[in-house]
Amino acid sequence: MGHRLSKITTRTGDAGETGLGDGARVAKDSPRIAALGDLDELNSALGMILAEEVPEKLRQVFSEVQHDLFDLGGELSIPGHQLIKAEQVERLETQLEAWNADLAPLKEFILPGGSRAAAAAHVARTVCRRAERSVVALGHKEPVGEHARQYLNRLSDLLFVAGRVLNRAAGREDVQWRHRAKR
Repeated sequence: MGHRLSKITTRTGDAGETGLGDGARVAKDSPRIAALGDLDELNSALGMILAEEVPEKLRQVFSEVQHDLFDLGGELSIPGHQLIKAEQVERLETQLEAWNADLAPLKEFILPGGSRAAAAAHVARTVCRRAERSVVALGHKEPVGEHARQYLNRLSDLLFVAGRVLNRAAGREDVQWRHRAKR
């Protein structure tokens, strides 16, 4: 890569367009750029989780996910390109099952909250769902790899379970929703 990113201000986007990985220019409000922006926000939200004190097993998983999200961004930045593989989706499923197996079954919906790290995981989960919606919307207009959608769907589930794992690691309970009639 050399010094590829040494010049940050290029002024090439001043007219409301940006470049894709294949050199094509597109409007900054196009569905593809919206999806890329949502992925960037998701990766930043994962960075917020990792800025907290989290168990090493979660740190390793989310560090790997950050790299996967960069791959996914690369995939979306080159129309027709596919970088996310079934193995990456399966890795999330395996991790999700392992973390969830150690948790008590849910008897009620839970609210985002508890520890700061768990709350950050829930924020990341909601950003992930938005990124997933953006990728689905892009897929209605242009081809998108099926593993990209699947990856984001599994990741949002993993982030939900991670919130519960992080609460438990902090000695906190899940914040259970109480129906209005029960308050």
